Formats: sequence, C-alpha cells, structure tokens
Amino acid sequence: MREFIVEADGGSRGNPGPAGYGSVVIDAATGETLMEAAEYIGVATNNVAEYKGLVAGLKAAHQLDPAASVHVRMDSKLVVEQMSGRWKIKHPDMKPLAAEAARIFPSSQVTYEWIPRDRNKHADRLANEAMDAGKRGEQWSPSASTAELDARAARSAAEAPTGPPGDAAAGAALARAAMAGRGGGAAGAGVSAGAAGGVSGDGGVAVAETADARAAGNASGSAVRAPRAGWAAPADLGTPATFVLLRHGETPLTPEKRFSGSGGSDPALSDVGREQAERVAAALAARGTVQAIVSSPLKRCQETAHAVAARLGLDVHLEDGLRETDFGAWEGLTFGEVRERSPEELNAWLASPDAAPPGGESFAEVTRRVSAARDRLTRAHAGRTVLLVTHVTPIKTLVRLALGAPPESLFRMELSAASVSAVAYYADGNASLRLLNDTSHLR
Repeated sequence: MREFIVEADGGSRGNPGPAGYGSVVIDAATGETLMEAAEYIGVATNNVAEYKGLVAGLKAAHQLDPAASVHVRMDSKLVVEQMSGRWKIKHPDMKPLAAEAARIFPSSQVTYEWIPRDRNKHADRLANEAMDAGKRGEQWSPSASTAELDARAARSAAEAPTGPPGDAAAGAALARAAMAGRGGGAAGAGVSAGAAGGVSGDGGVAVAETADARAAGNASGSAVRAPRAGWAAPADLGTPATFVLLRHGETPLTPEKRFSGSGGSDPALSDVGREQAERVAAALAARGTVQAIVSSPLKRCQETAHAVAARLGLDVHLEDGLRETDFGAWEGLTFGEVRERSPEELNAWLASPDAAPPGGESFAEVTRRVSAARDRLTRAHAGRTVLLVTHVTPIKTLVRLALGAPPESLFRMELSAASVSAVAYYADGNASLRLLNDTSHLR
C-alpha cells in the first residue's frame, strides 16, 4: 500500500477577510512532493481556509491512489483534534467541510498529526501565494509559484548534495522556475570592464511529473500541479528570504559606458530605460511573487522601482546601503579616459579592493555597507520575497558574498541594464544564488 503525507494550511487576512489555502501531497517513502494545490477563496475565516486546504489535499491524494494510507500534518490544532474525533465540531461553517473531508478516504486509511507552524512552511507559502493572487484579482497559478523550489532549497541547504547539480544552464533554468521573467556601476564599464562574459539564465526547465500526477485533475476547482525537479534533503530550514536583485534601467550614460556612481550627477532614466522598467515591471507582476520593494535612493533606481510598484500595488522603501559606489573623480568618465588620465590609480584599483578612486569609495568600503544592508533586510524580511532595485556593484557584491567568491570575481560578472538576479538567504546563515543577469523580459 502506498503511503502519502498531506500537509495543508489556510489563512485569512482579517479573520474573516481575504483567504486562501495551500496543500501538498508527499510520498512518505521518498519525501518527494507529488502534487500541490492552492486557491484564493474570497472572504472567509482562518479555520474555514484550513479546512478547505485539508479537503483539497485529501482529494489530490485520492486522485493519485484511493487505496493509499494518508498521514495528515497541519499546524491547526482545531482541525487536527476535530478530524481525529477528540473535539466536537460546533461551528456551522466547518461541519460540512469536516464531513466532506471525512468522506474522501475511509477513516481507517487516514491519521492526523499536529505540527508546529515552522514545519508547515510549504503549505503556508502556497496559501499566501493564493491570497496574494486574490489581492490582484487573480487565482493562484502553478507557473507563478516558488513554494516547491523554496521548500526543496531550504532542505538542501542543510545537507550539501553529493554531486554537482548540473551544468550552468541547468542551474539557471531551475532558478528561473522561481524568478523567471524577471547590476549602474560604471554604466556597463568600470566595474564590469574586465568581465570575460556573463552567465545568462537561458534554458528550459525539466519538470518531474509522475503518470499519476499527469492524470490527476482538479476536483476541488483549485489549481493543482506536479512538482518541479529538484533535490531533497531531510532538514527544513523554512522559507528563505529571497532577494530579487534588479539593476535599474538605462540612463543617458549607460550606452556610453561611463562611470555612474553615487558621487556624480544622479542621472534619471532615458527613454530606453523607462521602457525597460515597464517591461521588467510587467514580468514581475506576471510572476506575482514579490512581496516588498526596497530601492537605492538614487534617482535611476527609484524611477525603476516605482514602475514596478505601480504594477504590484506596493510601496517603495529606500535603503541607503544599496546605493552605487562613489567613483569620486572618475564619475562621468569612460574606462578608457580613466586609463589615459590616471593609469597608476586605475591599476591599483583593479588590483586591490582596498584601493579607491580619488575622492571615492573602495570596494572594501562598499562591501561593508552592502553587507550591513543585507543583514538588516534579511532580518526584516525573513521568509519573504523582496525586490531590491539597485546598481552593478551592490548586486555583484551580494552575489560574490553568497558564493564565497574572492573580490576579483567582481570583474568576472556581467550585469545588463534592467537585468534580474536572485539570491536566497536561509535561517542558518547560508545563501544560494538562484539567478544571474536574466534579461529575457527585455526580448
């Protein structure tokens, strides 16, 4: 007999208020996620949403194998105790839902267990994705969900895989499953002038889907899908804080490849840059996973951030730690002009992170500033997906630190205007690079 684990959750923003549920069916033998379900259900209470999540999870399990043994795990003490028969069901809204849940499998095939909320992160994330979709006037879409990838990444962070996860294209493709459709330094020069080439996020995503899951429909009216490919590990560190790193759109200095930091004229976006901002805003709105927006205070970032915010219905919060390097006397110059005028100072800057342009900041100083901002933001946004609208050097610094790469790696990354990268930060302090320099939304 097959054994399934069903994890379910529901939430209401107001209780009663806009509500949604999420549920996951897991193979008890392998730990593999077999199916996910989520739905925005309109105005309801937490308890009703939790019961609806239970019903959806049991129906999904029944579709996979009606003869299976099912172990339900939820962080709702009320639902677990009532469905176990230890507490009476008195509320008129919950009686029919409990009865519906009880009819899906014979009682001899189902057991119930209460688990702490921090062990129910996958279903909780699905429920919140459903409520976020409802806020936009939409239903939850499997293609926009990152809950499965987040859950797998959190587990794998606690136990390193025994082999490499595949080539760069495959890794980027997997990351794109969470953030697809989605750094100015020297406006494309200076910081990136020595880049040997960038890593694109191009490539397809292989979706692991069982024959049972392909055949399973959606009896509850919610969206149901089979899981993405990934790696499993036993521990679960919870949902990471995920930073979607967006470089601002083009300014008039960008195509001329001029140093454009925080010590110059603070240029606004060009017409091309505004169009890029609108395109990335549309792509991020389609994904629907961003829960907060934080921007560098510089004008080009604020303009880009507000274009996204207008689509998502979010506010823009400013973080001074995300501003670009102050390039001092080199502001407004091209890399070639600096080499011609100050070759020794440029060579020193390229050779050491402690060297600074005349009157400007060193990369070591920028690293300390960006690290402090990262720590503030990860504490403030634990478990959330946050868009950081910033510049080449801060993005490259966050990527470098996540990878544990040396300072010279800053010269080996390419970041296009309006490109998207992504880094996830886990509770144990580890980080995972998920995406780098994706510009698919601009094509």
